[in-house]
Amino acid sequence: MPHREANLHQLEALFNYATIGIVVTDAQARIINFNRCAEGQFGYTRDEVLGKKIEILLPEDYRNSHVHYRDVFFGDPHPRRMGEGRDLNARKKDGTEFPVEVSLTYYTADQTYVIAFIIDITVRKHSEQIVLEQKEELQRVTKEIRQLNAVLEQKVADRTKMLRETLAALEKSKEEVNEALKAEKELGELKSRFVTMASHEFRTPLSTILTSAFLLEKYNNVHEPAKREKHIQRIKIAVGDMRSILEDFLSLGKLEEGLIKATIATVQAEECFAVINDVVHEMEPVFKPGQKIQYTFNGSGEISVDRQLLKNVLMNLLSNASKFSPENGVIKVAGTVTDDQLQIVVQDNGIGISKEDMQHLFERFFRAKNASNIQGTGLGLHIVVKYLDLMNGTIDVQSELNKGTTFTVRIPA
Repeated sequence: MPHREANLHQLEALFNYATIGIVVTDAQARIINFNRCAEGQFGYTRDEVLGKKIEILLPEDYRNSHVHYRDVFFGDPHPRRMGEGRDLNARKKDGTEFPVEVSLTYYTADQTYVIAFIIDITVRKHSEQIVLEQKEELQRVTKEIRQLNAVLEQKVADRTKMLRETLAALEKSKEEVNEALKAEKELGELKSRFVTMASHEFRTPLSTILTSAFLLEKYNNVHEPAKREKHIQRIKIAVGDMRSILEDFLSLGKLEEGLIKATIATVQAEECFAVINDVVHEMEPVFKPGQKIQYTFNGSGEISVDRQLLKNVLMNLLSNASKFSPENGVIKVAGTVTDDQLQIVVQDNGIGISKEDMQHLFERFFRAKNASNIQGTGLGLHIVVKYLDLMNGTIDVQSELNKGTTFTVRIPA
């Protein structure tokens, strides 16, 4: 008997000091036990609810239908959660309602008894509402960014046309500079117009254009065409950089909205290598002076890829390799096809990446500390990962500061 009494005390302690509400009813749905946590949840004392129908704890507009639900439960009693797929509310003594999560079980003695385990999920619901509101706000901001990107793209196209017209006028004025003072003044006005427009419209994003435009003022002698051409090329590259920034934002927006889908096709290894070769040649004109590409291809067989997504991945990786490598550097590209995958390795001898930065490398908008003075959005590698995800591919990176970086892309066959 002492042992049994101790067990009863333990069970009573478990019941009363449980951190969730526990309500026990008999076969007539009358409350026969009500623990302390339930008292706190509902505002009733145990004595106030004993003998009352369980519906006293429910919102008034739900009480009638609940009678049917409990009859169904007694017809086939088994442990289960209530309210699967819908929200449940309970009613406190003061009439206020609060969201709950309820699990039911039963036991049989002289009759069938039901045990309800009740969790107040008010805080959780509040957190979920905050998350929902934040998600809606993010969607709104994303939509605004997408609209802004379209406007910026049109502005860049318009300003690029204006730049071409201005540069053409500058070239014409250069040829006439020795003929008369009037031509010299016209040239100065054109240069001033160019600098003013570039400074006003593209101030920070196109700072390279502004710098080169000022340097064009210095090299206005007809005997210095090479120097002028050098800065004209810088302007073109800077405009391309701005377009690349816009395309990064547009690509990210499309990826996040699920608008970009992989069109997987089975191709021969030679076709994959041809895509790689095309990208290499396409990127060569935008590389830094003296930079060279060494590429090798090995293997044969079939591989399942989306050619355009593969091309986009390579263009991003080669662009980064060039951007973060010195002039006259060597960039190596190796393509290998085996029975189970396509592997592409892009290796440079650039500034490298620290171990601290490596773990954040593929995060959206991340810029390594040693790359802060190099133009970029911090989206390129994040977009590469998204493209590879669409093809079930992966990317690994190995790097050492001031020695270079190696990216390895793997796409399953």
